Amino acid sequence: MRHILPLAAFALLAAAFLQPANAVDDYALGGDSMPQKDVPKGKVTQFKWTTSKVYEGTERDCWLYVPAQYDGKTPACVMVFQDGGGYVGEKGAFRVPVVFDNLIHAKQMPVTVGIFINPGTFPAANGKGGRSNRSFEYDTPSNQYATFLDKEILPEVAKTVKLREDAAGRAICGISSGGICAFTAAWERPDLFSKVLSHIGSFTNIRGGDVYPGLIRKTEKKPIRVYLQDGFGDLDNLHGNWPQANLAMAASLKFMDYDYKLVMGDGPHGGRHGGALLPDSLRWLWRDTK
Repeated sequence: MRHILPLAAFALLAAAFLQPANAVDDYALGGDSMPQKDVPKGKVTQFKWTTSKVYEGTERDCWLYVPAQYDGKTPACVMVFQDGGGYVGEKGAFRVPVVFDNLIHAKQMPVTVGIFINPGTFPAANGKGGRSNRSFEYDTPSNQYATFLDKEILPEVAKTVKLREDAAGRAICGISSGGICAFTAAWERPDLFSKVLSHIGSFTNIRGGDVYPGLIRKTEKKPIRVYLQDGFGDLDNLHGNWPQANLAMAASLKFMDYDYKLVMGDGPHGGRHGGALLPDSLRWLWRDTK
């Protein structure tokens, strides 16, 4: 039984980023997701994180995007992306660096550094294959992942880039299990992140995340803004029903008078819809941040 969750999490991730040719959703990327002439291009650099104490024994790939408008003096806003390899590519479903370039240039979002983080893996040893730590890190409703960001990744990036330290200048994003991970980080640490972007979030019982709709209703309102995206063709399996879970999240956020937005499409468990919405979702999240 203990092998089911990692395998399920891997299957969900593959479905999210690998779109079938006959997918129900035919959402297309707009001009804000395409390189534009005369728009300064930010710089993306890759690094590895192999010395985690919060997730001891894991290693992971990370990428850092620094916009051309960063002047080296003024602290920049920051947005953290889970499953970062799927968000950072310039030819994928999301193309975050391209979208950031365009929106920052148009002053439709603040100067923002992007941190793209892949889930941890335990490297192969003793003739056995490596093991993903994705489901444990992402699907567990606890403060551990937020602690990992707060104590390890953000301080590492801050060695080379000046980052805003107030929650109003920080956002977090993810897809599928990365979506619930993003919400959990802000829920547990609203002093660290004030903005959440969830694509096809797994607010289901993979590791107990289905508690959130009820928990939101019974917990004092927290200072976070939440954008949820899902599709009515999303998953329905032993862990739960993804569309129903996202609708329940939205209903609870509405009940507690949160600043939230839910956009439902007709698509499956994939990134096309969220990618097409990315420019507008970023404008909405950052709309009052200078």
